[in-house]
Amino acid sequence: MNAQPTPEPGPKYFVNTEGAEHPWHEETITVPQIRELASWDATQPVVEVNLEDNSETTLAEDAVVTLKPGHGFAKKIRFQRG
Repeated sequence: MNAQPTPEPGPKYFVNTEGAEHPWHEETITVPQIRELASWDATQPVVEVNLEDNSETTLAEDAVVTLKPGHGFAKKIRFQRG
């Protein structure tokens, strides 16, 4: 029987930091992890931007953001420096 190799699963989540998309394999992401992905200074506030209504929320240092899988079904948010 010709068994086909199981493909490696790709990233389920994508994190948008100021227009740059980063693949992410976990359902949640913390503020320090967002900074690390974006190479932002540790003192820089992180702002969550809702792309549907352009509302902005400055995230607390201990905030944990729950992501939605995939590009088409992703939460319409991005992160920027405060």
